[in-house]
Amino acid sequence: MPSDRDMRDGLARKGYPAGAWALAALAVIAVLLRLGWPHASGVPAYSWHFNVIWQYRHELLAGLWYTVVFTVVCIVCGFVFGLLTALARISGLPALVVPVRAIIELFRCTPLLVQLVWIYYALPVLTGLQLSAPVAAAMSLSLYGGAFYSEIIRGGILSIERGQTEAGQALGMMPLQVMRRIILPQAFRKMVPPLVSQSIMQLKNTSLLSVIAVPDLLYQAQSAAQATYRPLELYTAAAVIYFLVLFPATLLAQKLEIQDKGEH
Repeated sequence: MPSDRDMRDGLARKGYPAGAWALAALAVIAVLLRLGWPHASGVPAYSWHFNVIWQYRHELLAGLWYTVVFTVVCIVCGFVFGLLTALARISGLPALVVPVRAIIELFRCTPLLVQLVWIYYALPVLTGLQLSAPVAAAMSLSLYGGAFYSEIIRGGILSIERGQTEAGQALGMMPLQVMRRIILPQAFRKMVPPLVSQSIMQLKNTSLLSVIAVPDLLYQAQSAAQATYRPLELYTAAAVIYFLVLFPATLLAQKLEIQDKGEH
């Protein structure tokens, strides 16, 4: 049985690109919103008032800006954490490999929401260190994403043939020089598609930060919904904004993945 990806690729080859499906889906949603959802007999259809979106446009745009900046910061911090832990795991030193692997598996195998709540509420109780909501959120998202970055980077490094390392050593390079000048540049080209995909997930994960009152896009939509009692309009606006940001990024990730497969 063909996979979902095979079916999508087949449809794309027949003239049904991903963008066409997205436009069709948006058109259907627009029609449903315009006509109102069907209700039980005697119950009027929901009356949409999208003017509240314009009324709170500044708050939504501020939330979007905060979300994007916060995502970039967490991607950079997570990548650094992932690179260091990946190098520690391939070092072969048991004193580094065992604890680092335990940390990576801990963050990979527990839900981000649990980590977020634990770091914000439990960590200060255990350590006495008070963390603001943005700091706790940055720590959670960076460590969670960094655990996945670590596995991507480690896999990319291990995919490089052993002969490349031996060639560098034959030229008199130190291990760190071999890694920096020979291995990482080659491995990075293989890492780009999964790194981009994981970074997209980082942006999606920011929607969880509203639970600790981090003023991201979803938090701003929630605040506006509570003030206006128009949750459907504002949550719909937030969903559309997320889609407009994430859909081009997803297409970029797919393009990079196809290019990577073509090179191999």
